[in-house]
Amino acid sequence: MSKFIQLHLLTSYAPSNLNRDDLGRPKTARMGGTERLRVSSQSLKRHWRTSDVFEQTLGQHIGTRTKRLGVEVFNQLCELGVSEKQAKTWAIAIAGVFGKGKKDSLEIEQLAHISPEELAAVDALVKTLAAENRVPEKEDLALLRKNAAAADIAMFGRMLASSPEFNCEAACQVAHAISVHGVAVEEDYFTAVDDLNRGDSDLGAAHIGEAAFSAALFYSYICIDKELLVSNLGGDIELANKAITALVEAAVKVSPKGKQNSFASRAYASYVLAEKGAQQPRSLSVAFLKPIIGENQAEDAVQALQRQAENFDKVYGACADDRYSVNALEGEGSFEQLKAFAAD
Repeated sequence: MSKFIQLHLLTSYAPSNLNRDDLGRPKTARMGGTERLRVSSQSLKRHWRTSDVFEQTLGQHIGTRTKRLGVEVFNQLCELGVSEKQAKTWAIAIAGVFGKGKKDSLEIEQLAHISPEELAAVDALVKTLAAENRVPEKEDLALLRKNAAAADIAMFGRMLASSPEFNCEAACQVAHAISVHGVAVEEDYFTAVDDLNRGDSDLGAAHIGEAAFSAALFYSYICIDKELLVSNLGGDIELANKAITALVEAAVKVSPKGKQNSFASRAYASYVLAEKGAQQPRSLSVAFLKPIIGENQAEDAVQALQRQAENFDKVYGACADDRYSVNALEGEGSFEQLKAFAAD
């Protein structure tokens, strides 16, 4: 039976545009009949897996998402003295293992998530082909690996349309973060001054622009299937625990990078509730179906979250075997204990 780890986070971001839509405005969603601010799960996962937290904790156990493997292979072959014509042919064959190639291009059509072991196998093959001056054979192109020790692939999954047997089902589900209250997206009208304009003839600005922004307290939800995570990592429990620790720290501390140079809206989670158990997971987003209104939104949101968890327990029985929380608003709990609790 699977063991689930659930994280419920409340994080307050000052005026910002952390995750933009196609018009450059902050992403939104309607919930409970009210416009809410939103940060997509894709944005969150991208910033977590490329963060210093992941790098420091997981080191060589992080994969690479790219369409450009063929370009990298081509450049390596050329540096090793292979002719451009041969290098292009060989690079297309190698990249094609990970996805369908674009017409007249070294790139593949879709982003492929490639594990460190697979990249090492590609690198070894490139050196072999260059040294032996020969085309890659069918046996050489057996580059894909199952249960690779790439923690981010194990957590967030991957899909290889041309080789589904090497797909990896994500062990971690991440909801779009959504504000617990209604929001209004506003416009920041700004100007820039030319430092060499002395005002002798023109006192106007050198540049005028607008940037959309908003501020919100977000509810975020993460669910980890630890049994599946361990399985995805080939049974490596120690690496699975490191991956969970890295994910908890990144989710609590790492902010999306959208417009950070303009707004510097960096934040740690103000409240985190961690739950463990074999029960069917459930989000607590319904706690905010009615938007939080008032001057004590952070405290009210914490109470609403706790109350909803208790009410689920009353109706369905215990929805978790164990819980641990930290509340930075009140200075309660320990972040180190939170990480240990989640990974244990």
